[in-house]
Amino acid sequence: MSTSPISQDGINAAVWSACDTFRGTVDPSIYKDYVLTMLFLKYVSDVWQDHYDEYKKQYGDHPALIEEMLKNERFVLPASASFYALHTQRHAPGNGERIDKALHAIEDANIAKLRDVFQDISFNANKLGDEQQKNDILRHLLEDFAKPALNLRPSRVGTLDVIGNAYEFLIKNFATTSGKKAGEFYTPPEVSSLMARLMDPQEGDEICDPTCGSGSLLMKCGRLIRERTGSRKYALYGQEAIGSTWALAKMNMFLHGEDNHRVEWGDTIRNPKLLDGAASLKHFDIVVANPPFSLEKWGHEGAEADRFSRFRRGTPPRTKGDYAFVLHMVETMKPGTGRMAVVVPHGVLFRGAAEGRIRQKLIEENLLDVVIGLPEKLFYGTGIPAAVLVLRKNKKDDKVLFIDASRDFEAGKNQNYLREADLQRILDTASARQGVDKYAHLASPAEIAGNDFNLNIPRYVDTFEEEEAIDLMAVRKEREQLKAELARLEVQMDVYLKELGYE
Repeated sequence: MSTSPISQDGINAAVWSACDTFRGTVDPSIYKDYVLTMLFLKYVSDVWQDHYDEYKKQYGDHPALIEEMLKNERFVLPASASFYALHTQRHAPGNGERIDKALHAIEDANIAKLRDVFQDISFNANKLGDEQQKNDILRHLLEDFAKPALNLRPSRVGTLDVIGNAYEFLIKNFATTSGKKAGEFYTPPEVSSLMARLMDPQEGDEICDPTCGSGSLLMKCGRLIRERTGSRKYALYGQEAIGSTWALAKMNMFLHGEDNHRVEWGDTIRNPKLLDGAASLKHFDIVVANPPFSLEKWGHEGAEADRFSRFRRGTPPRTKGDYAFVLHMVETMKPGTGRMAVVVPHGVLFRGAAEGRIRQKLIEENLLDVVIGLPEKLFYGTGIPAAVLVLRKNKKDDKVLFIDASRDFEAGKNQNYLREADLQRILDTASARQGVDKYAHLASPAEIAGNDFNLNIPRYVDTFEEEEAIDLMAVRKEREQLKAELARLEVQMDVYLKELGYE
């Protein structure tokens, strides 16, 4: 087995090529679950085997002692559930059933960390075709992950987070190739980085994403704290409505070593699971989210009777759930330190009726801090531009800063990207909290009220570029010169025609 060093790009390329087993046979929105779960299984198997071999070197051939030492690992891997046990039997019928049994054995052995994680993922499902096709596909998948390039042992990959990064790489690529369905659970990395940095997470913070998807936004906040302080003294909380995506978040947290987390499965609006006792929502220092845009069936029917009074500022429209998520997040901010960043479609800034009334109350309560307009085509599955709203419980003034960052980006073929310079400009402007010509404006409450609480960014940030004045006399002079040149050419052409015998 290969023990040569490996780069992040090498791991990424190897796991992406493993997807070739499915391409042309199964839709990416389906096979993503199988590839990501197999990466998880291969990684835990390699870590377990690496540690087993190390203990064997130290203690010799004493299985009982080695088994006792392995009890101190972050997880337990039953022998029959190892990737290598499955790989050995890959030519026999029943690959799907064996893989499912292995995953459930791993879940049972690590019930505190992996409870229910694999219940929504079945390798024995008919999605992969009839029994023969399914068995062949899974045999190829096991063989792909057994290649030397995907030896994921710590002794080979070192201490870098290459596996967690590869997981994020796969999720991003599935979002790119699968369109809207995959994009629902993935926030582009530069957007999640912007939101995390705007929140400035600190050691000891409790951080929540009520629509956490695969967990990348939450983990970006945690990573910032570790990079700045070296501390893991923080807690991550999340909730996700789609079962298979919730499972991805749990596996993602596990692979990144984020053990201090609580991610619940359920509908955040209809059935919030992150509670402080039975009667109240839990409060957090930081709340971040990229909720589904303008969700039609968000739970309007139960909003008026909401036992947490989340909609006391108004009930969002029946067919647009954007403010349902915003109001939920507002209710979960801690009274003193609470701050939040949420991605919204631009309609949230200016739509009237119920949304206008909710917007007015949030502004009058001095909760809205910054409105940031982002470029179009940043998000997977939609080309529409979005905005980031920053709200705080303890603002330094009563104004709202508007930033128009819609023109600062790198254009890609199908997707646009925020560069580091673009991010830093937004962050510096938000920190300085001052107007910048054609980029930012600090609006007073009276100014916003004068605009009927419409937050459409062009009302506050004037990006109009005056066209250079036209010198009509210079244009006239140039026109006369061109006419004279044309007359000269006509005379010359007559000479040439006469020489050629044409009258």
